[in-house]
Amino acid sequence: MNEQSLGRLEHVDLRTIWTSEPTEFTPWLARSENLALLGETLGLDLELEAQEKAVGPFRADIICKDINTDTWVLIENQLGRTDHTHMGQLLTYAAGLQAVTIVWLAARFTDEHRAVLDWLNKITHEDFRFFGLEIELWKICDSPAAPKFNIISKPNDWSKSVAQAARMMDDTELSATKLKQREYWTALQNKLNAVGGPISGNRKPQPQSWMAYPIGRGGFHLGAATNRLKNVIRVELYISGKDAKKHFSRLEQQKETIEQELDYVLKWNELPGAQDSGISIHLENANPEDESDWPRQHEWIAEHLNKMHRVFSQRVRGL
Repeated sequence: MNEQSLGRLEHVDLRTIWTSEPTEFTPWLARSENLALLGETLGLDLELEAQEKAVGPFRADIICKDINTDTWVLIENQLGRTDHTHMGQLLTYAAGLQAVTIVWLAARFTDEHRAVLDWLNKITHEDFRFFGLEIELWKICDSPAAPKFNIISKPNDWSKSVAQAARMMDDTELSATKLKQREYWTALQNKLNAVGGPISGNRKPQPQSWMAYPIGRGGFHLGAATNRLKNVIRVELYISGKDAKKHFSRLEQQKETIEQELDYVLKWNELPGAQDSGISIHLENANPEDESDWPRQHEWIAEHLNKMHRVFSQRVRGL
């Protein structure tokens, strides 16, 4: 039997990836794919509502909705060790926002702050939930660093209650709009499965206006989004992180070749006022609430997602 060489996990200092909490780490966490990773750890389906939201004299890092219960989720970040200042801010935010789920994310929890969260979960009403999580980064040899969330403190019987809620959740708890959105992406998933291209349809349909699909490298994803107010559908390559502008520029230098391979013109959205950038194509006069038009819309989305994956995937990995 041939012996295979195995790599060794190496711990990566958070500060080598994110030097600034508000300008680098918080925007990274607020991206859909990273909120989804955090949500998997917590057993929640998170949808971003706001970043750096003012609450009295403070600014809350991230405000989300748990789309299964339509309740507020507050996320407070620290790249270092937990401290009393953030503890006080969390309670201020919870009172000001009426958030029912509080997530405190830090590089390391002190014993006393973990004890405080455990105590809050014990004495508060069961509708209020406090989570403490530590974030780690790991890599193997020269691989990109990968995040890992570890739950340090959680509500009593949380794992049991999550499983029970998943079994008992009734679709009537979702609004009609959210239900229609989930039906929309379910139908798209069926189309993607039928087409059988590089974008698989094995993504869990969510009751939201967008879906994200991996393209093989962190900081990049393909997305499909609907805008029911403007009757527009969008497929895009979304580029995020501190190097987003540099990556966007290098791809834009290949604009003519890329558009020739795609056989259509793209919108190159550098987004000068933001950290991230996007490259997209839009379908006008496409009402996502018109179910009779879904086959046309889903055929268009599937075609353009798969084409953009074929044209961009190798280029993205080579940047």
